[in-house]
Amino acid sequence: MSITSALVLFSVIWFMTFLIVLPIRVRTQGDLGDIVPGTHAGAPEHHHLKTKAWITTGLTVVLWAIIGGIILSGWISVDDINLLKVMPPLE
Repeated sequence: MSITSALVLFSVIWFMTFLIVLPIRVRTQGDLGDIVPGTHAGAPEHHHLKTKAWITTGLTVVLWAIIGGIILSGWISVDDINLLKVMPPLE
């Protein structure tokens, strides 16, 4: 795996993990009973983005190491996911 592939894999895992972590522990204006006029009651009041970004980065490093290890070990290769036999075999 090249450096570019590793960075792309890390970025994809980071953003997917961030979108999963983002709604956790969100305190909305409706939950707190303090709705600012002109905003939706579901608008976040306390979002904790910095903490969520650090949690996401930690989870991503672990997942990236596992997935990268699987890719580099050859345990799962492109031939394993070529179910329709569309891609030529790797030699």
